[in-house]
Amino acid sequence: MSTGDLGKIYSDGELIIRQGEIGECMYVIQSGKVEVFKVQGNSEMHLGTIGEGDFFGEMALLDRDVRSASVRAAGEARVLKVDKRTFLRQVHADPTIALRIVQKMSQRIRELHAELARKNESS
Repeated sequence: MSTGDLGKIYSDGELIIRQGEIGECMYVIQSGKVEVFKVQGNSEMHLGTIGEGDFFGEMALLDRDVRSASVRAAGEARVLKVDKRTFLRQVHADPTIALRIVQKMSQRIRELHAELARKNESS
């Protein structure tokens, strides 16, 4: 996906997506970093920090379900919003984009399983 377009600049701590909201687009980080976290009751669980060239919110393009986590800027971050129409146009032009997204999603699932296994071993 081209990240040469001008994205929106978010300031440190600014919320980009909120857990529980309906998602209709994904985001590509053009510069800076973002923090992914989940709210459980009155506490936050840090899920990770991702940076330039990475993406988030992609599940919304596939299932239009509610956001499973929140994302906020970790320092200043420039983030490009990609709607479903733009995404499908990009995939049509370069089908390897879809493969890269599936690979990244698979990697994230494996990392989550490894983290859960570590937590279960330590308890």
